[in-house]
Amino acid sequence: MLLAYIFLILLTAHHPFCVSPADTTTTTAENANKSIFILAGQSNMSGRGGVVNNIFDWYIPPECQSNSSILRLTKGLIWEEAKEPIHQDIDFYATCGIGPGMSFANSVLKNDPNIGVIGLVPCAVGSTNISQWSQGSFYYNQMVNRTRAALQGGGTLRALLWYQGESDTLNLEDAKLYKSRLGTFFIDVRKDLDAPSLPIIQVALATALGPYKEEIRKAQLGIRLRNVKTVDANGLKVGPDYVHLSTPAEVQLGQMLANAFL
Repeated sequence: MLLAYIFLILLTAHHPFCVSPADTTTTTAENANKSIFILAGQSNMSGRGGVVNNIFDWYIPPECQSNSSILRLTKGLIWEEAKEPIHQDIDFYATCGIGPGMSFANSVLKNDPNIGVIGLVPCAVGSTNISQWSQGSFYYNQMVNRTRAALQGGGTLRALLWYQGESDTLNLEDAKLYKSRLGTFFIDVRKDLDAPSLPIIQVALATALGPYKEEIRKAQLGIRLRNVKTVDANGLKVGPDYVHLSTPAEVQLGQMLANAFL
């Protein structure tokens, strides 16, 4: 019985999908070579594709299918094989569906097979405005802490994928301050993650909750920081609520983000 118990402990400790990011001693070579990507922002990043009246249709497009080379960091800070909806335990007050993350990861793998294992760090939360992502805030700290935990198991932080701003279209003052707040956010993230050249790929809004969409888009498109790229989602197909991207649009956005990264 004692030998069986010891064997079980050793087996669990070395399972590639059950490695705690804090346990660097049991990290496999595969996990140590992960390319890590942060997914942050609000609902169109966490994913509402296929969600109607708070019900997810569970249609998983081919571009979003699971792959043993794509992992996600769970809320409990454990790496597991990524499966849609990948934000459900992070953006847990909402019904999550298809987002751009899996399409992005599969597209990167397809076009760069040498990239190795991809580690996605879901951090997006619906209905959040840019002020709720300021340095020291709950969502900011959660994102930084989750990313640090992901890196403890080995790997390289490759990029931040950022899609946010719909909530800031509700108020003119927020819209006017958006550019400075966004720029400060990008600078702070790089500083706190000790990654001064971290590539950031942001998405310019396709939809809005309020009347100041163009003010936010102008701010996003006007950011001039090194290694910051902007992918424009304007014109992508939206769902029946006119706020969230449809499943095909989320797939397309993921591919656009992948092209920008590559």
